[in-house]
Amino acid sequence: MFSDTHFHFRTMTEEWDLNGVETLTTLAQRDCKFGLDIGTRADDLEKRQNCIEKAIVQIEDSKLAQKVRDFMYFSAGIWPDVESIHNREKCVSELKKSIEQVGTDPEQDTLHRKIIALGEFGLDHHWNPSGVDGRKEEDFDAQTYKGERELFEMQLELARELSLPAIIHSRDAFEDTLDCIKNVGYHNGIIHCYSYGLEEAKAFLDLGWYISFSGSITYNKKAKLEAAKELVRYVPEDRILCETDAPYLAPVPMRGQPNTPVFVEHTYNFVAETRGQTPEELSNLVDENIQKLFFCKN
Repeated sequence: MFSDTHFHFRTMTEEWDLNGVETLTTLAQRDCKFGLDIGTRADDLEKRQNCIEKAIVQIEDSKLAQKVRDFMYFSAGIWPDVESIHNREKCVSELKKSIEQVGTDPEQDTLHRKIIALGEFGLDHHWNPSGVDGRKEEDFDAQTYKGERELFEMQLELARELSLPAIIHSRDAFEDTLDCIKNVGYHNGIIHCYSYGLEEAKAFLDLGWYISFSGSITYNKKAKLEAAKELVRYVPEDRILCETDAPYLAPVPMRGQPNTPVFVEHTYNFVAETRGQTPEELSNLVDENIQKLFFCKN
């Protein structure tokens, strides 16, 4: 139970030094049904897949190792860092090539290497030079803003071309995000780590997008808590997902620690209680939505 629709395994293990073998083993022991490792760079796909493969072969229990192979999947996408924005045509071409090359040999192994989603990609106008993303407003002149939108729309067009759902990153950029989505007219995917309010959620939901809640939904202070709960209650049953965005955004009561997919249960607990469900009921609901979004042809 407790699927995680968004995490960054290689960042967790190689940059944050978390124990990936222990994480995957625990997920398998808890009968996790689905885990999605997310791409952020045009050239990171093979490295990410090899990182998970390396962890799986270190799992001593062969049955648990097979469970991990059964639930692990991959996306591929380009996060809007300044370098990728400025080299967007080359990056998107490289991304497409990497997707086309992967998973062509069924005898390679039993890990699900075929890409099931495009992302994460989108817009980020949160300025925090000291943060993990190093976002500086002065780096975003008019041409960079324009290029960021173009990189977004190029990937959304690619998602349509490949008939894949898109995983959208949108932070402090609601109006521009909605505008780009409408410009392309492809409405199939997730607004990941949802960080806006109820009215903005309605705009995305009306177009057919899924809303995914991360640990950040558990952070709201008392003054904003009721609005957050109203939002959680509003999202329809057939459009709700949960994620960690590990190693970032560990949920309460783990806030401040490096995040792992194991902690996703705390997000499920908060969302389920808010919606008047048991965590098990919400878990089953999310798994149904995962099946429809990623594995059923529209």
